[in-house]
Amino acid sequence: FFSRKRMAAAPEPVGTNFVADIIDEEIKSGKHEHGKIVTRFPPEPNGYLHLGHAKSICLNFGLGRKYAGRTHLRFDDTNPTKEETEYVESIMEDVKWLGGDWGDRLHYASDYFDTYYEWALHMIKNGDAYVDSQTLTEIRENRGSVSEPGKNSPYRERSVDENLALFEKMKNGEFPDGHCVLRAKIDMASPNMNMRDPVVYRIQKAHHHRTGDKWCIYPMYDYAHGQGDAIEGITHSVCTLEFELHRPLYEWFLDHLPVPCKPRQIEFARLNLTYTLMSKRKLLELVQEKVVRGWDDPRMPTLSGLRRRGYPAEAIQKFCEMIGVTKRESTVELEVLTNCLETVLQEKCSRRLAVLDPLLVTITNFDSEVELDVDGRKLVLTREIYIEREDFMENADKKFFRLKPDGEVRLRHACIIKCTNIIKDGEGNITSLEATWDPESKGGNPADGRKVKGTIHWVSKTNNVALEARLYENLFNKPVPSGLEDVNPDSLKVVTAYAEASLAGSKPGDQFQFERKGYFTCDKDTTADLMVFNRTLSLKDSYTKETGDKPAENKQRLSKKELAAQKAKEEEATGSPLSQCNFKVGKILECKPLEGSEKLYVEQIDLGEGEPRQILSGLQKHIALEEMQNRLVVVICNIEKKKLAGVPSDGMVMCAKIGEGDDEKVEIIDPPAGSVVGERVICKGHEEPPLELIKGKQLKKIFLPVVDELNTSDGCVARWKDLEWTTSAGVCTCKSIKGGGIS
Repeated sequence: FFSRKRMAAAPEPVGTNFVADIIDEEIKSGKHEHGKIVTRFPPEPNGYLHLGHAKSICLNFGLGRKYAGRTHLRFDDTNPTKEETEYVESIMEDVKWLGGDWGDRLHYASDYFDTYYEWALHMIKNGDAYVDSQTLTEIRENRGSVSEPGKNSPYRERSVDENLALFEKMKNGEFPDGHCVLRAKIDMASPNMNMRDPVVYRIQKAHHHRTGDKWCIYPMYDYAHGQGDAIEGITHSVCTLEFELHRPLYEWFLDHLPVPCKPRQIEFARLNLTYTLMSKRKLLELVQEKVVRGWDDPRMPTLSGLRRRGYPAEAIQKFCEMIGVTKRESTVELEVLTNCLETVLQEKCSRRLAVLDPLLVTITNFDSEVELDVDGRKLVLTREIYIEREDFMENADKKFFRLKPDGEVRLRHACIIKCTNIIKDGEGNITSLEATWDPESKGGNPADGRKVKGTIHWVSKTNNVALEARLYENLFNKPVPSGLEDVNPDSLKVVTAYAEASLAGSKPGDQFQFERKGYFTCDKDTTADLMVFNRTLSLKDSYTKETGDKPAENKQRLSKKELAAQKAKEEEATGSPLSQCNFKVGKILECKPLEGSEKLYVEQIDLGEGEPRQILSGLQKHIALEEMQNRLVVVICNIEKKKLAGVPSDGMVMCAKIGEGDDEKVEIIDPPAGSVVGERVICKGHEEPPLELIKGKQLKKIFLPVVDELNTSDGCVARWKDLEWTTSAGVCTCKSIKGGGIS
């Protein structure tokens, strides 16, 4: 799953947490009290947790600790066909491992099935829900689209008594699966698709892992989880941004049911990480297609896979703390995670010598054994030793300071040796080396004071322990993988390695730094006959770091043209230029002319990030001040801050433009009514996560080419090329400019 490409600087300081900022303000205002903040982590038991869940675990349990409150663990087990006890147990293990302590506050949505049912009856009796006998296909077709309202069901006006009778029959199993559903009666013309009479209950005659066969109707997640929050007294229901458009429905249920309290839903940006998939469905495909060896395969981004790989919980906690909690969608580089891992492993791992790709060296003038004491453990230097094959180069350049013909090198903790002979097979492959040692160089320091630049590790051929080393690389070969088609066929290499004898008896979970090779963790597959070690994190090769090449005898160098093509291919894999730009719906909270300027407005724009951004735009001559107030706009959010007239501006408002000079006409691009502040403005097929920040040369390579192809249609619809710019509520438009540009 992960490979180490370079050694980078230590992690940056702790990231921001806008959720904590909100709670701080609520406590300050008296809305909540310190010690009474209640959060929850509500996984569905239909798969193993992954890194994305780790961010939520650390956030929710972290808030509980920060405010001396409490955090619940609640399994939203409302879909019996996909839930298993195996998943429940693994989730509990993962949460505990990451430091989540729920105490006696372990809950299940199924604990509240009776209450959910009674509240559904409450909605029916109040005329807020009805039994719909349309087929699921008809319901889907009549739901409409983002640009068209839905159609009312022909069963929408059933009487309360008829609905109660039908719902009772649903509960009693008198109808087959799919025969009818219970729907909330809200608004089929709502611009928010989630509010178009959502399904509340469906018939599902399936055995439940906790309630058995008591129920044959089950509540939908959107109905169950908000009411579970209310029952448990949750104050802050923290979830990822994909639930932002579900918040009106969350609040509608709370307003129409006799709940004991009304939690506040707050959405944050989910974790996107390069070379990683965070989809349970796609991770399940990897398991089912046997691409990996199960959910805890060390290449998987599951928490059980990371734990088996050798990731300490502290590394993931440090990572989650470092990236912070924001409302901005972005993709974190994998190296940020491995930096945190390296920091933790450096502090906890002791060093050992191990050779992964052995090349035999016979020290011809050495006939005895020398026992070396190294930090309390014993190494034995013998006549025959193993070194790494890459630590010898027959045709070496001047920057290669390891072993080479007639060259000297220092054996770590031991002595100086000199290569005197190369032994090859009939095909010219090097099979072993002969060398001599300097008896006056015990400990690695020659008596005459001569300088020997290179130091390599080694193990005795006769005094060692054999082990199976599993060398992992990235599971995917693209920075933004799509699925099985992007799997790296070389993500695992298994080799027989030899380590110093002190590793004998290592137990699963034991961790060491194999000097110059990386950090390794003893795997659970270890037996009395064979130890198995997983490479947790590799170390950068010093020669590779210096030259950019691997120390191979016939190394192939790429031309500048090939390197450029390779770089372009990597950039292409990160998504289209449009998807790399983060256009979002914003709302102007305040607008005023910039003092001393006849062109610029200073706007405070809400982008759903907790705090508004200050953005300057040159619209004074084109848009009246009163038209700017409380207006929805489209903002490019991930370009670096600039100063206009000496005033910082964090983003740009997108406008349609046509004509030049006195004939120039400018109009703001308007998101459709019902668009949610903070949601992305996208074109179909270009929904990949955006870059965190576009700056420097990227502005010319990414943002400006995108702007060049933004335009308005003959119908005043905003487009990129010929693709419509849309939000969840429909297409973005301008007032009257046809065939114009957008900038």
